[in-house]
Amino acid sequence: MAARRAKTLRDRDIVGLKYFDRLMPLLHRLHDVGTQRDHAGNRQLFFDQYCAFLLLFLFNPIVTSLRGIQQASALKKVQQKLGCRRASLGSLSEAVEVFDPEPVRQIASELAAQLEPLGNQRLFPEVKHLITAVDGTVVKTLSRIVQAAYLRSPTDGRSMSAWRLHTHFEIERGVPVRIDVTGASNEGENDERAVLRTALAADRCYVLDRGYAQFALFNAITAAGSSYVCRVRDNSVYEIVEERPLSAEAAAAGVTFDAVVHMGRDRTGADRPDHALRLIFIPTTPHQKRGRTGGGTLGPRSDGVLRIATNLLDVPAEVIAFLYQRRWTIEIFFRFLKHILGCRHLLSTHPVGVEIQAYCAIIACLLIALSTGRQPTKRTYEMICFYFIGWADEEELLAHLGKLKPAVA
Repeated sequence: MAARRAKTLRDRDIVGLKYFDRLMPLLHRLHDVGTQRDHAGNRQLFFDQYCAFLLLFLFNPIVTSLRGIQQASALKKVQQKLGCRRASLGSLSEAVEVFDPEPVRQIASELAAQLEPLGNQRLFPEVKHLITAVDGTVVKTLSRIVQAAYLRSPTDGRSMSAWRLHTHFEIERGVPVRIDVTGASNEGENDERAVLRTALAADRCYVLDRGYAQFALFNAITAAGSSYVCRVRDNSVYEIVEERPLSAEAAAAGVTFDAVVHMGRDRTGADRPDHALRLIFIPTTPHQKRGRTGGGTLGPRSDGVLRIATNLLDVPAEVIAFLYQRRWTIEIFFRFLKHILGCRHLLSTHPVGVEIQAYCAIIACLLIALSTGRQPTKRTYEMICFYFIGWADEEELLAHLGKLKPAVA
């Protein structure tokens, strides 16, 4: 079959640009980033405009590729609102060679700080730190493996067909707050535990799956003034120091064991826990590891017990259980990121371009949360997209938002 021709964009296809009014003043500080080498003064695509184009791609389902962004840049309405000229495909591709993602990260942080404080209506008021799920997801740069074989990393020359997005997601606000981009392999400096150690902050409660279970990481989190709730492996070795009685609430939540323990075979080693550690058991469905053709899970086997390690000694056991259960919200965000925001495949194959797109995706989520007062959801995002392409008017958009439950604040 012949390939379908891409739809020609027209001015009337690009609506809803007034929502960029809140964003453009923030992006303006990026204007001079990467212009130091432009001694001739002939640069026509600036960093603030490039980021605005990426956000246009994220918000408008009609714009689905770099070529689509280039076509949209030729529209008078887009040029007027974004204050830019028509961008060539070459300048869009070359942009990541001169721009720096750090200022975009700072803008995302400032937008996150504008969210309403959690106040007294927190989901888990017993936990004093900001509850932050951390995990990684792999995003492909190309859809064809044959093409990927010719794609090389600019740093070490290795073949590069995908990137891993190490993501920090605030569970109670329902928004991502940080993404670190590395190669897709989960080893060496790309290892998820090593990446998290470089990004630790104070006053956060990190909710982690068993891939992060490492005593050195637990010690680093505690030293940073934060806490953790992390699943550990089924064969974990421990010695009970103090077994705690289970409350009725803990039993109702499925908790079967709660104790302060010594973990590890050699408690004198440098990589053993240097703080009091608590272990909680929760029953789950046992399963065996199978291959893709076996119809089972690809993850590690489970003997039917979730073993949760934490340094939160005074938080009720049932709250620890609920905290780990809410870790799955980051998996929902990954689906939102890939399938709804359009980041299943990346616009750039350059690590800087990948990071810029990742932080623009965070900004998109934060703009939805700030503009609507709600957590970004699939239905709300779709309604905003319908508004952007002219299928829904502002009255219909506001009516949809009025039916939503307010976010936790």
